[in-house]
Amino acid sequence: MVIISSKDNDIIKHIKKLSEKKYREEFGEYVIEGKKIVEEAIENGADIERIVVSESFIRVNNMKDVTIVTDKVFESMSGLVNSEGVLAVIRNKKLDEENIDLSHDFYLILNDIQDPGNLGTIIRTADSLNIKQILVTDKTVDAYNPKVVRSTMGAIFRVKIITINDIKKTIEKLKENGIKVYTTDLNTENTIYSISFDKAAVVIGNEANGVSEEVKNMCDSRFIIPMLGKTESLNAAVATGVVLYEAFRNKLMNK
Repeated sequence: MVIISSKDNDIIKHIKKLSEKKYREEFGEYVIEGKKIVEEAIENGADIERIVVSESFIRVNNMKDVTIVTDKVFESMSGLVNSEGVLAVIRNKKLDEENIDLSHDFYLILNDIQDPGNLGTIIRTADSLNIKQILVTDKTVDAYNPKVVRSTMGAIFRVKIITINDIKKTIEKLKENGIKVYTTDLNTENTIYSISFDKAAVVIGNEANGVSEEVKNMCDSRFIIPMLGKTESLNAAVATGVVLYEAFRNKLMNK
């Protein structure tokens, strides 16, 4: 049994590089860490390049075809304070506008979402409703950022993340295919309950700046989530959850 004990090993150095977005994009790979998410990757048929485990982990877990490293070396790679001692490198093909599946009847567009926790929660919520693709603008936080991946709780393997370079062209493309496009807006009297989500796309804006006026003007309609208290707006992930569940409730009611 070969155990890697040097932090200067090429495999170790490569994995460490994947903590940076530029290398994730260069190599088309990202890292997941933790027993449960690695098991989810295996169960969901993720394209696994390598599984790495620590000596301590392999002593109590029966896993085959893994790279074993010393506890100290694993600690040098880990992004967690209390690591379980297992990670995997996942191959990832970047998807763009050409990969949008236009056979669906609901689309979620994220316009420059910046917080990794928000994006991870949104992906997880979308997966709970069996949404198979999310469209994100190129300035949205990297979906394969370790914090995003952890927040998805495995949903990252079931939801395609499609990067769009021109949100206006994407909206035009959706509208040409009979999709109504909506967005949230604090300055409208239309509530979420006035929207029919049959063959629809919803644009969710940046946490600080929302959706630009230019994009809003391209949408078929704007809506607000009614609130009874003094809070004026919701966290982006919470707002998206409300929108998605209302959209799918609406669709079920109108079947």
